[in-house]
Amino acid sequence: MTASDGTHASPDTRKPWGEFVTVAIEDGIAWITLNRPEKRNAINPGIVYEMNAVLDAMEENDEAKVLVITGAGEAFSAGQDLKEYFRIPDAGPPLERERLYRANAAWQWRRMMYFPKPTIAMVNGWCFGGAFQVLIACDLAVAADEAVFGLSEINWGIIPAGIVTKSVAEVMRQRDALYYIMTGETFDGKRAKELGLVNISVPRAELRERTIKLAQTLMEKNPFVLRAAKTAYHHVKAMSWESAFEYLMAKSDATKYRDPEKGDQVGMKQFLDEKSYRPGLESYKRES
Repeated sequence: MTASDGTHASPDTRKPWGEFVTVAIEDGIAWITLNRPEKRNAINPGIVYEMNAVLDAMEENDEAKVLVITGAGEAFSAGQDLKEYFRIPDAGPPLERERLYRANAAWQWRRMMYFPKPTIAMVNGWCFGGAFQVLIACDLAVAADEAVFGLSEINWGIIPAGIVTKSVAEVMRQRDALYYIMTGETFDGKRAKELGLVNISVPRAELRERTIKLAQTLMEKNPFVLRAAKTAYHHVKAMSWESAFEYLMAKSDATKYRDPEKGDQVGMKQFLDEKSYRPGLESYKRES
C-alpha cells in the first residue's frame, strides 16, 4: 500500500491533510477517509480545507484512478458540525465565514460532481444532513445494509439547507424526498437503495470488497471517455432535447478527437476485424 498522509495545518501549508482526512492509495484506488470518528465524522473547517487539498492532489496523482470517499469508525458522516461549522464561524469575522462556506461548496459538490476521475461513496455507517451532499455528488455509491441515513434538520428547527435539499431532489422521488425531509425519520442502506440514494447495499462485512469490485470495473474503462460521459450527463440534464442533441453530438466528436487512446477505433477494430470482444457485455481491450 502506498500511503499519502500529511499533517493538518492551515489551508495554505504544503501538507494540508492528515488529521481530519486521511488518504491511502492501493491498486489504483484512493481511499479517502473523513477522520473524526469521535464526532461521527461531522464536517468541520478542518475537513473542509483538507478535502479541498486532497482533491487537488488526487487530480494530479496518476496512481489514483478511482476515489472512494468513506468515514472512520462507525459513521460515514453525521453532516455539518453544528458548533465548529455554524456557531463559531457565525460569531466570527464575516469574511472568514464566507470563505469557509465557499470552500465547503467547492469540495462537497462543485468539485466532486465534475471531478475528472470516478468517485464512489462508501457509506459504512451514519449518513446525516450535509453528508447527503457528499453522497450524491459522488458518481456512484455503495452502502452497508446496516448504515443509518437521515435528514434530521427538521428536528433541530431548521431546513436541509446548504445544497442538501437540491441534492436530494436530484435523486429521490418527490413523495419520498418530502416524507424524509418533513418527518426526519431514519432509514437503512437497503431502503437507501430502494430510494435511489445508493446503487448497491450489502452487509457491512462485504462493503469494502464490493466497493473494490465496482472500482475495478471503472478502472477497466477508458478514463478520458469515462470523464466525458459523466460530464455530458450532468450538462444535458438542464437542457432541452434540441440543445442536448447538439451538445452531445459536439461532445462526442470532441471526445473522439481528443481521446489519447483512440478508444472508438480500437474497439471497432477488435469487434469487427478481430472479433475479440462483445461491446454489450465487456470493455474493449485497452492497448495503453
